[in-house]
Amino acid sequence: MSETVKLGQKVPEIELTTYEPTTNKFGSFKLSDQVDQKRWTVLFFYPADFTFV
Repeated sequence: MSETVKLGQKVPEIELTTYEPTTNKFGSFKLSDQVDQKRWTVLFFYPADFTFV
């Protein structure tokens, strides 16, 4: 299902597993935690493959 979020609308809850290569550890990212801490967050989505064909 694809949702379009427009300016001024709330983004659906997002929870992701993260990886920090400098420490070789996995973690998690929860959008609601960022909102609770009043942090600005940029969400950038891209295809898994950047191959230019």
